Amino acid sequence: MSDFDYDLFVIGAGSGGVRASRIAASLGAKVAVAEDRYMGGTCVNVGCVPKKLYVYASEFSQSHQDAEGFGWAKTDSTFNWNTLRDNKVEEISRLNGIYENLLNNNQVSVINGRASIAGPNKVVVNGQNYSAKNILIATGGWPYVPEFQGSEHATTSNEIFDLAEFPKRVIVVGGGYIAVEFAGIFNGLGSDTKLLYRGDQILRGFDADVREFAANEMQVKGVDLRLNTNIESLEKLADGSLRATLINGEVLEADQVLYATGRVANTHKLGLETLAVKTNRSGQIEVDNNFQTSEPGVYALGDVIGGMELTPVALAEGMALARHLFDGQAINMDYDNIPTAVFCQPNIATVGLSEEKARERFEQVDVYKSSFRALKNTVSGNPERTLMKLLVDKNSDKVIGAHMVGPDAGEIIQGIAIAIKAGATKSMFDSTIGIHPTAAEEFVTMREPVA
Repeated sequence: MSDFDYDLFVIGAGSGGVRASRIAASLGAKVAVAEDRYMGGTCVNVGCVPKKLYVYASEFSQSHQDAEGFGWAKTDSTFNWNTLRDNKVEEISRLNGIYENLLNNNQVSVINGRASIAGPNKVVVNGQNYSAKNILIATGGWPYVPEFQGSEHATTSNEIFDLAEFPKRVIVVGGGYIAVEFAGIFNGLGSDTKLLYRGDQILRGFDADVREFAANEMQVKGVDLRLNTNIESLEKLADGSLRATLINGEVLEADQVLYATGRVANTHKLGLETLAVKTNRSGQIEVDNNFQTSEPGVYALGDVIGGMELTPVALAEGMALARHLFDGQAINMDYDNIPTAVFCQPNIATVGLSEEKARERFEQVDVYKSSFRALKNTVSGNPERTLMKLLVDKNSDKVIGAHMVGPDAGEIIQGIAIAIKAGATKSMFDSTIGIHPTAAEEFVTMREPVA
């Protein structure tokens, strides 16, 4: 019989924590999970899932316009924010229940409350003490809003899904995934949308062609993109609206100001100092290749340790750790060629290296690129264009990067990611017969490098 209450105590019931709990329990471990907010974590509640639902909603306005070119008579259509919001709440509640059932069905104890580490192998929740052989911190990230005059009036991605009223004027601050996606969402839903970013171009870290192309397409769709600027102060007016003064003195007014300027590790009141668990300069928990912190028996994974802050990455890490602890399997996480998508409009998806990174790593890189107006848009009159790009190591002929900006980019790149992970060469792409007529066939018909 174990000397501990649990073999594994997980703090946080997000993607990584739930996956680790389920796998560990299936391997015979006695497991508990403590969660103080909502089952499923950021992704299910205030991240990937509701965001994608809102993206779908925002795309219908363009679809209605496109339909006219295909013979559908124009009809009056109005958007109801309350319907979208309330249906989202219902769907998230359904998913919360599924996550809880998954844990219950695997005999994982679910404890509601904020857990903190109270000492070696000790966790406390709501004043109740528990002992555990292994403790896993999987508390994810939290939206970051820099302090400035009036910053308390800014909204974050935690609150934006559940606004009481639809904002007719929105200012989004930031240049990453969340900022770009919400700019597209509110623009598509009918808001006067401005996107402010302090840098030269949005989506830092992505391929330069992708960044420029996506920024141009967003502006064509109506997003007012302001680069090299920021908010200096924010003032709430008598009517509830907000007045933003920019660093150049320009004044803008809006109903909501969404700050999407990054996320920080959610380590508040976790008791890390009790065991001197080390964190880096950004506040993320430091771990070794086995996800162990500086304290034996205390582990961490997912967004709370930084790295690629993506739900599928946390899932893979959770599975790997559980199998390591309770089945003796070695952890061999491979972070190369992880595909990712930005659900802006049009969508962005990418796998492998950007052109800039490819040229740093390889002596000779061939670049294949195609930009075109999809067949659907020629009849509808929609000016939206699609970009596709392949990067090839000339010496080995291996495809080392694939990028797309266009409808269903995530769906298309997921398949290409398998090919790149398997080591596909450009000649293999060339010898693959395309599916006609599709946008995706362009990836196997680009024959001449442009650089």
